[in-house]
Amino acid sequence: MSAEALLALVPTYGVAVLAIATFLSCIAMPIPASLIMLAGGAFAAGGDIALAPALIACLAGAILGDQAGYLIGARGAPLIDRIEAQHPARAVLIVRARNFSARWGAPGVFFSRWLVSPLGPYVNLLSGASRAVWPVFTTWSVAGEVVWVSIYIGLGYAYSGYIAEIAEVAGNFVGLLVAIVLALALGRVIWVRVTPQST
Repeated sequence: MSAEALLALVPTYGVAVLAIATFLSCIAMPIPASLIMLAGGAFAAGGDIALAPALIACLAGAILGDQAGYLIGARGAPLIDRIEAQHPARAVLIVRARNFSARWGAPGVFFSRWLVSPLGPYVNLLSGASRAVWPVFTTWSVAGEVVWVSIYIGLGYAYSGYIAEIAEVAGNFVGLLVAIVLALALGRVIWVRVTPQST
């Protein structure tokens, strides 16, 4: 289903679409959840849906999606290996998520919710596969989702007339941040390998 078709469902089905979209995006389904949340905020500003239920629905969907991703990952590495083998584009994101998780540890769960959100679903899977401590994962996950949902619903609500422009800027910004994180991680690996180790 196209992004336009999904957006058209928001005023009709309201908070259910918001919850389902954020849930699916957090288990690595190709759903433009950030754009849908922007639209949700804009529809709330226009009075088509209520703001508080929109926020709660997005947050509930995202948190449940994170938990589902963690549980799917906990079923084992073979599933992640299969995703890497069958989906080259997702394989790239999984490698990036591994590097990001190794670099940032538990706080990386928080940052992958909103700062580098394309990595979020894969951080969920890898956290489950690595048996990350569930309460720690959940704490950082919920904190990050509060930021993610608040930013996008809030922007949609405050700037409802400029949704397309906001979505484009946000997409470019996230892409830039992912590239910076990858460059830093790669630079650190190279530095460790070429720097003589003291004995």
